[in-house]
Amino acid sequence: MRYFFIEPLEISGSTSIITGSDARHIKTVLRLKPGDKIGLFDGKGMEYRAEIIAFSPESITVSITDRFPSTSESPVQIIIAQGFLKEKKMDGLVRQLSELGATKYIPFFAERSVSRPDKKQISARTQRWKKIAKESLKQCKCGRIIEIGETVSYEEVLKLGESCDLKIVFWESEFKLANTVLPKPNRQMNTIFAVLGPEGGLTSGEIESARNRGFVTVGLGPRILRAETATVAACVLLQYLFGDMNQKNLDKKKEV
Repeated sequence: MRYFFIEPLEISGSTSIITGSDARHIKTVLRLKPGDKIGLFDGKGMEYRAEIIAFSPESITVSITDRFPSTSESPVQIIIAQGFLKEKKMDGLVRQLSELGATKYIPFFAERSVSRPDKKQISARTQRWKKIAKESLKQCKCGRIIEIGETVSYEEVLKLGESCDLKIVFWESEFKLANTVLPKPNRQMNTIFAVLGPEGGLTSGEIESARNRGFVTVGLGPRILRAETATVAACVLLQYLFGDMNQKNLDKKKEV
């Protein structure tokens, strides 16, 4: 079954209207017809089964036959704070983190951030990231669209992580690995806040500031990873330790 994104406001009772590129894709590429079944998801945690009713030149009307909470959501919320990277590396990261089930992506400027776009450029990039996030949702069938946070300073990032259950900084100069220093998964572990630096990494002063605010520093092994590789590796590791990439955690999620 093919799945498509739908805005919650576009669902009215038992019917919905699909417009834009998805409508064109259904008609001209997939060549679906009235009576065919499709899946919908709203990016807010709900999925829908639907049947195509009718076509118009600019839209498709569907009947909602079933609705239910998404089954693809991780049992933990993983928030990734990323030091600003050069060029279009962050475009790819938004896509990959969305596929991996991260909850939120927060860009920040670190001392060693080379790329420092102005407010206008940041606004344009943020809009592009939101578009990429929505497109990624279609591909990976996540229940919720990854939230793109405002670009902030490093100090603001540390403040944002204060209320989370687990606060981590992944640092290339730390030799202790996650499985040796992080707590064991439990039902009270709801939000994880992970910080990763830019291409040049975080400075010792930035690390000290994080530790003073209760962050734990961990490494990702003996090899030096590219910044974007480290971010993906960190998210996979967190999903394995605390989320639904671990069979035990997945079984617990099914029991709830």
